[in-house]
Parts: sequence; C-alpha cells; structure tokens
Amino acid sequence: MLDTPASAAVTADPIESAMRQVDALIRERLRSEVALIDQISGYIIGAGGKRIRPRLVLLFSEALGHVGPARLELAAIVEFIHTATLLHDDVVDESALRRGRATANAAFGNAASVLVGDFLYSRAFQMMVSVGRMRVLEVLADATNVIAEGEVLQLMNMHDPDLAVDEYLRVIRYKTAKLFEASARLGAVLGEAPPEVEEAAAEFGRSLGTAFQLIDDLLDYEGHTDELGKNVGDDLREGKPTLPLLLAMERAGADDRALIRDAIEHGEVQRLPQILEIVRRTGALEATRSAAAQQAERARSLLALLPAGAAREALLELCVRSVHRSS
Repeated sequence: MLDTPASAAVTADPIESAMRQVDALIRERLRSEVALIDQISGYIIGAGGKRIRPRLVLLFSEALGHVGPARLELAAIVEFIHTATLLHDDVVDESALRRGRATANAAFGNAASVLVGDFLYSRAFQMMVSVGRMRVLEVLADATNVIAEGEVLQLMNMHDPDLAVDEYLRVIRYKTAKLFEASARLGAVLGEAPPEVEEAAAEFGRSLGTAFQLIDDLLDYEGHTDELGKNVGDDLREGKPTLPLLLAMERAGADDRALIRDAIEHGEVQRLPQILEIVRRTGALEATRSAAAQQAERARSLLALLPAGAAREALLELCVRSVHRSS
C-alpha cells in the first residue's frame, strides 16, 4: 500500500541536473522574433508548475539506462504540449487564475492565448522531428489527437448532471492521463525497453495521471485558493460534473441532489458553501481520494518491472505525492 508523506522516505532527486537543463532548453526553444509570443510564452513558463510530465520522461529513461540529449528534448516537448493545452483550456473555461496569478487569457486576451497555444504545439512538433525517431512521432501525434478528443468530450459534458462516472473517467483518460502515459512511454522508448516494459510504463503514466486529476477535482471542493493557485469552485462555475459532485448526488437525499443538479446545469457558485457541505457530509471527498489512491497504487505496482535504483524510488514518491497533496 502507499505510504503517506510522513512515513515515506524522501530520496535525493536523481534528475535534478537534467531538470535544470530542461528548463534552460524550454526557455531557449520558446524564443521567437514575434514579441508578443516571447512575452506570453515567458509569462506562462515563468509561472512555474510541477513539471511532472517532463519528470516522467527523464525518470523512465534514467531507470532504463538512457541519458542522452534526446531525453531533454522530449521532456521539453511534453511540457510545451501541456502548456498549450492549458492556454486553450483557460480560454474555453474562461478561467481568470492559474498558478497564483492571472491566466494568459485574462492578461493578454483570448485571441493571443489561443494563437500562442498554437505556436507551442507547432514548436513541439518541430522539436519532435529534430529527434529523428518515427516511434517518438507516433506516440506524440497519437497523444495530441486523443487530448483534443478529450477536450471536446469535456465540452460536450458541461452542465450535464446525468453524466455517468465511466464517461467522466473517459474524459480524464483522454484529456489528462494520455500525456502522462505518453511521457512515461517515451522514457521507455528511449531506454529501448522490451514491449512489456514499455506497456507497463504507459500504464503507469495513465494510472498516475488519473490519480492526479481525481485529486485536482477533489481539491476544487476541499482546497484553498492561495494553495491551489486557482479559484476554489471553478469546476462548479464552469458546470463540470466531476467525481465529488457525481458521488454526492448518488448519496444525497432528493433535496440536496436537486440543488447540486441545478448548480451544475447553471454553473452557479453562489451556493458553493451549501454544496461543499453536502459533498463533505456524503463522504464524496473521501471516496474520491480513495479512487485516486487505487490508481496510484496500481501505478506503484507496475514499478516492479523497472531496475532498482534512485529513478525507481523517485517514481514511487510521485505515486505517494499524487494523492497526498494540497495543490
């Protein structure tokens, strides 16, 4: 079973130097002769982030014995793809706050944010070609296509209180977990892992990504704006029927269920305190965390196929911290 942070041993970061190189590469590859692209790209990259997807590329390639420069390029590529999706997401969701400051669309406008997101996607594909491996192109082309499908699926599900849990999880697999999956798989591809290890790496990423998104959805009802870096209740405002709400509706009485349904349909945050109370009282938050823990435990179990070492230990820590976090 997964340890909690209090009991988990924190090991030295085996890819600390490589991550610094990735950050430098990201800034180098972002350069453009178009001033607005430079300005917006610098703004969003400067906001920081967990860099989990690049870490997966580096940790899996390290665990499997590959330490060449291609791993740095691929780590930067997956961060560019992720950042592009965030730019587009914030426009679609009309979000105003991310990572503790104004979103790019709030600061620079929707049109500029969408176009710079397109720039990041196209720059990522330029970098993919430079790696010169068809398998890398296959993995990332598939991932970007599935992510786009996930975005459309989520849009279709907005304001739908009758969304099935399985369909909600499908959106997570497409929209969030797919890039985690691709990142871990790329590390295995670079390490020339046998097919069963490559598939285990991909499943690790898929399970870890699902756990992360479940906790993100939970924190929208349990977290605090100053820790999250975004506004609590944003999912409700956007009419997103996430797992805490779906489980609360399954468990609540008729009146409470009707209140949640109405809030999802109309994207109302005025009744957020009432909905928070229902979500907590029905045990929906605990059930959501339990679902995330199951996904993280599945990811952890797959690490047995990797050679023992610091990289595998760091991946284990990622499993633990995916569930036990406040931001």
